[in-house]
Amino acid sequence: MKIENEKKAGGLRAGSGRKVGTGKFQEPTEVIRIPTSQKSVITDFLSAYTRKQHDNAFKVDLDAVGDFEFPTMHHVPLNIALFNSKVPAGNPSPADDHVESRLDPSEFLVDKVDATFFVTIQGYSMIDAGLLPGDKAVVDRSKLAAIGDIVLAMVDGDYTIKTLARSKDGLPLLLPANKSGEYKPIEVKKHMQVEIWGVVTGSFRRYK
Repeated sequence: MKIENEKKAGGLRAGSGRKVGTGKFQEPTEVIRIPTSQKSVITDFLSAYTRKQHDNAFKVDLDAVGDFEFPTMHHVPLNIALFNSKVPAGNPSPADDHVESRLDPSEFLVDKVDATFFVTIQGYSMIDAGLLPGDKAVVDRSKLAAIGDIVLAMVDGDYTIKTLARSKDGLPLLLPANKSGEYKPIEVKKHMQVEIWGVVTGSFRRYK
């Protein structure tokens, strides 16, 4: 005997299944058929894609630098009067008794011309270290980076300036200098490509 109101088992139920955007790839997926020989290739590609998504999650903390510039190799020395600390705020007197010495800004900022370049700071992750957007950071590639140094690092193809540190596990860390908490330390993981390009030895900026 056939019962008209009999409920059928199985089938798709409303609201069942994984919600869109909650899976491994955070987007809708669909089933496809691929050759067995290409399974490992597709799997490796999807793993790389997942890592890229994860990396993009913290790229806001990188503050990528811009405008790589090099100091002039041959220049006429510019000796500017360096006034002593006893001169009060305001316009210092040009009198010779206030002049402590003469300073060439290039020699003050650059230790080795052929190993030094300048980069423009972008973003606010290092403001507590005195590096503001638009500042020119002086980077020396000849210096060996040590824990506590401010460095120019390349992280997965992007340049960033951070303080070099070490975690409790002994792994390298790239620390921001911003008390707002908006920027998080960058932990150097095995799958990441990280290279220290140089040590930041100073900076300069213009107000007008």
